[in-house]
Amino acid sequence: MDRISRLVASYQRFIAVPWRPDAAPMQRVVFCVYPAPAERRLRAAVDEFAVATSQAGHPWHLHDLTDAFSAWMRALDYADAYFADPELLESVFPLFLDFIEQRFRAAMAAAGADPNAVVALLGVGALFGFVKVKAVVDRLAPLVHGRFVILFPGSYENNNYRLLDGYDGWDYLATPITADSDL
Repeated sequence: MDRISRLVASYQRFIAVPWRPDAAPMQRVVFCVYPAPAERRLRAAVDEFAVATSQAGHPWHLHDLTDAFSAWMRALDYADAYFADPELLESVFPLFLDFIEQRFRAAMAAAGADPNAVVALLGVGALFGFVKVKAVVDRLAPLVHGRFVILFPGSYENNNYRLLDGYDGWDYLATPITADSDL
């Protein structure tokens, strides 16, 4: 069985366990960690996560951030100036985080995600170099009343997450699920 299939199986065991209704937002966050080179295989298996979630009796809502940066840039009035001098972008990255939140709120409202639902976030690798995944999760987690699953291309070791294995990671007290999880 390949790593992504084992990750789906680990997720399936985890999501079938009854949930505590009084969990704080950060306690409802789950990171499904997979190697960055397996991104295409993970994307091909997203429906398997949805099926596992449905079999556990929970609705599944997927929110994809892959095109968030390009959509945000298209919406900026001065996009041409930022392309001409990319260093200017650093000053407006907090607005990118606001844009992500607004799109997420709209998607969750349209989906009608309730406290029994799983909301999954795909495409966080596309944020690399623009905003920290931790900042996005901190901003979006309180908006999810069920479980918030982050499909995370990178690594997890000793409570430390590293996006795309590209820089030093960060501590985050979410529930990690890996291909080798023994839940």
